[in-house]
Amino acid sequence: MPKDDPKEPKNPKTPEELQKVFQDFFGKFGNVSFDIGGMDAPTPDDDGEKEVEVVESQSIFDFDLLPRDVKRHLDRFVIRQDEAKKALAIAVCDHYNHAKQMRALEEENGGKLPDGMEYQKQNVMIVGPTGVGKTYLVKHIAELMGVPFVKADATKFSETGYVGGDVDDLVRELVQKADGDVEMAEYGIIYIDEVDKLASKPGMSGRDVSGRGVQTTLLKLMEETEVPMTNPMDMRAQMKAMMQMRSGGGSNKDTINTRHILFIVSGAFSGLEKVVQGRLKSGQMGFGAEISEAVLDGESFREVETRDFVEFGFEAEFVGRLPVRVICEKLTAADFVKILNDSEGSILRQYEREFEAYGIDAKFQPDAIEMIAQLAEKEETGARALMTVLEKQLRDFKFDLPGTSVSELIIDRNLLENREAKLKEFAELGKRVDVKKTRSEVEIWEKEFSEKHEVSVKLDDQAVLALAERATEQGRSVLQVCRERFKDYQFGIKLIEKNTGQREFVLTPDAVADPDKFLSEMVVLSYSRDSDASPAAENDA
Repeated sequence: MPKDDPKEPKNPKTPEELQKVFQDFFGKFGNVSFDIGGMDAPTPDDDGEKEVEVVESQSIFDFDLLPRDVKRHLDRFVIRQDEAKKALAIAVCDHYNHAKQMRALEEENGGKLPDGMEYQKQNVMIVGPTGVGKTYLVKHIAELMGVPFVKADATKFSETGYVGGDVDDLVRELVQKADGDVEMAEYGIIYIDEVDKLASKPGMSGRDVSGRGVQTTLLKLMEETEVPMTNPMDMRAQMKAMMQMRSGGGSNKDTINTRHILFIVSGAFSGLEKVVQGRLKSGQMGFGAEISEAVLDGESFREVETRDFVEFGFEAEFVGRLPVRVICEKLTAADFVKILNDSEGSILRQYEREFEAYGIDAKFQPDAIEMIAQLAEKEETGARALMTVLEKQLRDFKFDLPGTSVSELIIDRNLLENREAKLKEFAELGKRVDVKKTRSEVEIWEKEFSEKHEVSVKLDDQAVLALAERATEQGRSVLQVCRERFKDYQFGIKLIEKNTGQREFVLTPDAVADPDKFLSEMVVLSYSRDSDASPAAENDA
């Protein structure tokens, strides 16, 4: 067997040897030190990056949805925005039909595309005020497609080489979301919210690394480029990649192609309407010019053109790579009513579940829903205002009612307009004993005790009332009080059973008032009673 060539580096086998390899390799970049002692094998989420959800679905190469199918799916979750849904549905269907066709042609031609096959990717820009469903639309499209989906805010990025996030990391996150399947990641969707924050500031001097710089970096991603699997600026990621390659666990590909990745960006673009209004008014001159008032936001967005985006602060090349412009309109009170009543993601269902967790059946009436919608419209934050309004209107009810005898809450306009008076009514009602509800909770404890200890213990009606009054005073449930007061009863009960053979016991109000004394007297009596005494006599005593 030939000896090792002393000039040939040996494969490091220990953390110390591996650390020396990294030190020698990176030493030329300056005084860089590494400590990898005890470092575990790399895992996809080991570097502190957020976990991403994997969407399970059929292969995208079996894509057979029609635009109307996509819109029908979106209608279940998003109210109005019909034009936005249509435009998005068409863009998504065209994109994945093209991907399906390209795959088929590559398979027919030995992995190569025929000459002359060109395709302009339909990246999408969604414009509209806050809270109108922009993010919701993209989220549910990605779920329907079953492709890897990554969402990020544009505000966290800066130009490559500067402090801040690197937009290339979005592409790498697609690979994580696809469980390391690079081919699947290359057909994913990247959604960037608040993209309007990337607009260059007027009169800004110096390099705009978080605005124009990010736009320039995104240009190549939205067209077509190869993104390295690991960030060249992230030395820890580079070390992991080297370790994976040495252990044979690395990917067959070291880059990700963005040709078939669909990019969707969105933003409120506050102030864009002023740019549009200025352009529209500039054509009106002379004494006969019409003096128009400020155009509503929705109308301004319908008039938007590429030059308006450029004046707003975007590069023409950046806007040009987002050919599909989707307009989301401002929501009205009538829209909020439909969201609350018809959307599968209605916030009302959440509030009903939250009250139900406390044993309260909450029922929203139509007049209350209309009032909530009207209040939400005044907030001017879109559908997000519904949560704000509901929290404000129902906060005190959520705090005061749990733990009382109140089991039903009818939420109507009268209740919302007279919250303080209604809370006082509920406070009085809460002091009353709901015998039926109390008995049902006591029966739960009786059943638990019987199944666990194989003896029957029952509370008589007067004991149930005493227990309910004590629970009301403490602001706790009857079941909680019952479990606490009789938590050690099995020891005394089993001793009595051993002494007398008795297997059925009835607890009176005395047991609720002083459980230890009541049980002690029963135990003492079990020793002194005559063996022929009946169980009934013992309980009477």
